[in-house]
Amino acid sequence: MTLIQAVVAFLCTVAGAWPAFPVTVTAVASTVVATWSVLDVWITRQVWLQRNGVVSEPSSTARPPIRARRGEDRTETAPLSEAA
Repeated sequence: MTLIQAVVAFLCTVAGAWPAFPVTVTAVASTVVATWSVLDVWITRQVWLQRNGVVSEPSSTARPPIRARRGEDRTETAPLSEAA
């Protein structure tokens, strides 16, 4: 939206049309509002994560451990000192 407003403001300025100043003011104001909104969401999320912590759970796409994939259990294998 602000890019369109900037182009319209530029073209109005080049053409010498009267809407150049109001469009420039609204473009600056909407840029400030958009930036403020993004920062508000980001800071609120950071504060929420800091207060409540992050639940450390593997996602559904996490691979199972190698032992679980092979079907082995480490207790069944002999230590290296006994294998030699």
